[in-house]
Amino acid sequence: MTTNQLSFDASATAQFIQPFEWSAIEPQVMAAARLLDSRKGPGNEFLGWLDLPVKYDRAEYRRLLAAAKRIQKQAEVLVVIGIGGSYLGAKAALDFCGHHFHNNLTPKARHEFLGHNLPEIYFAGTNLSSAYLTNLIELIGDRSFAINVISKSGTTTEPAIAFRLFKKILESKYGVEEARKRIYATTDSQRGALKTLADQEGYEIFVVPDDVGGRFSVLTSVGLLPVAVAGIDTGEMLRGAADARARYKTAPFENNDVLQYVAARNILLRKGKEIELMVNYEPRLHYVAEWWKQLFGESEGKDGKGIFPASVDFTSDLHSMGQYIQDGRRHLFETVLELNNPGAEIMIEEEAVDLDGLNYLVGCTLDEVNKKAAEGTRLAHLEGGVPNLSLRIPAATPYHLGGLFYFFEKSCAISGYLLGVNPFDQPGVEAYKKNMFRLLGKKS
Repeated sequence: MTTNQLSFDASATAQFIQPFEWSAIEPQVMAAARLLDSRKGPGNEFLGWLDLPVKYDRAEYRRLLAAAKRIQKQAEVLVVIGIGGSYLGAKAALDFCGHHFHNNLTPKARHEFLGHNLPEIYFAGTNLSSAYLTNLIELIGDRSFAINVISKSGTTTEPAIAFRLFKKILESKYGVEEARKRIYATTDSQRGALKTLADQEGYEIFVVPDDVGGRFSVLTSVGLLPVAVAGIDTGEMLRGAADARARYKTAPFENNDVLQYVAARNILLRKGKEIELMVNYEPRLHYVAEWWKQLFGESEGKDGKGIFPASVDFTSDLHSMGQYIQDGRRHLFETVLELNNPGAEIMIEEEAVDLDGLNYLVGCTLDEVNKKAAEGTRLAHLEGGVPNLSLRIPAATPYHLGGLFYFFEKSCAISGYLLGVNPFDQPGVEAYKKNMFRLLGKKS
């Protein structure tokens, strides 16, 4: 594996995983991988994501890029309405590739730092909080805005309510005709309430492919339109995913990072490590972990099986969750996302009076300190009985993010088959909805 590619490292598990355990699980992992590639396993009607990086709809993609440029010109704010897979991937990409404070920059500063006078981007339909929506409306104020509503059905409660609200505001502000030009619908190609409304009103429509489930949809128009509006190179994301697809499809078990990750986490599960903590030391990785939690939680967590996906942000959570991780129950392992190049450097300078005792760090960069904190934490947690896996990301670029998305998607599918579940359904998601609808008096 070249240093310019994502790389997985399980060497720190040597005290927890014996060589014979790798050999024992290899045939099982390979069988699960073959089942996925054969497209004959459970949920095989939702495998469009497997070849998506090289078989996406080029014509729609060109329309998407044109729409993104149009939104950049017509709106100071883009409101992206969606929940779960309809927003987490885009949010992860915006945070990973973009400026930490994109929405807080003045238009002049945004042009200076980002090269474009890009809209602010906010997400709605992710919760049922009236305070959140009220505050977002107040924040937009009199500024120009557009909507990207994302829903396969158009009837999911949270985004449907948010869309009702913002559609009404948009129509009141601009009139019905102009509002229609500012609403972009990402939905089913043939059916559903949102598709019907979009056809009736003449919204520009982008498609959620029939063979791609929501949590695997980040590299479709679901994720790519908001990301393109933010000025991020979506072509590079797709190229990174395409290269990852080729790499993980042909490499043998011992050199295949996807297969090694699947094997390691499932060996640890069989040893009672039922919780996987996704760890990061860079805030831009927080929503990558949030996206990962949905991907693995909905895919593996069924039939009484699965590894519980959780996440922590270090070093901040070392001052809260760190105690439990170090000394609590030994039922967890960590997968650490290591970002080799943070994209910026701050040098620590000398103070004449060393009251805080930090002059010993003079000449170090803050990233060097951060990486030593990560190394020290790993050693402490290993001594405390917490297995550590590492996933190294060369830099915070769209190319590497595309590869990271594909790495986790393929790992998740193979791991689900290895567990003996259908990784592509989510029957448990409907349970709370039935009770909520009943309590609200919705008729069947």
